[in-house]
Amino acid sequence: MIAEVLADAEAKMDKAIEHVQQEFSTVRTGRANPAILHRVMVEYYGTRTPLQQLATFSVPEPTTLVISPFDKGSISDIEKALESSSLGLQPNSDGNVIRLAFPPLTEDRRKELVKVVSGMAEDGRISIRNIRRPAKEDLEAFDGEMSDDEIRRGEKRLQELTDKFVARVDELFEQKQAELLEV
Repeated sequence: MIAEVLADAEAKMDKAIEHVQQEFSTVRTGRANPAILHRVMVEYYGTRTPLQQLATFSVPEPTTLVISPFDKGSISDIEKALESSSLGLQPNSDGNVIRLAFPPLTEDRRKELVKVVSGMAEDGRISIRNIRRPAKEDLEAFDGEMSDDEIRRGEKRLQELTDKFVARVDELFEQKQAELLEV
């Protein structure tokens, strides 16, 4: 029973790590990365549609992202969506594809992005701790069915699991911070 609670908590913590990785990938660095476009929604025939459903992406150069729409008629809609997004990138279209040039980040912008990523990392740590809380309550609910020593061992393993995943968030944050501060 304790193993089931721990396995469930570990699976949820894995999902929290995946979410943190996805959040980090949406933060723009000096390099072109198609993942930053995952939140861009395009008004396409009256429906808000994710950009990745309307086009393919390629990175021909480290600082250029090319968007190739499936429907050439949607280019103006995609351009409008990119201009209104918070990415700070100016789309450049030749009628067939849209090019996004990633300018080098200023020092102030790098520091600002590190703060944003730091907040995302803290949210990840909080979500992992929030997963621990009900799991600990589930373990304490076994009181009377199992010995106190078994429950304490389960709680200790839960804390070790939590510490491992919080350390993983810290590791991901350090990698993203190094990527952002790289000139």
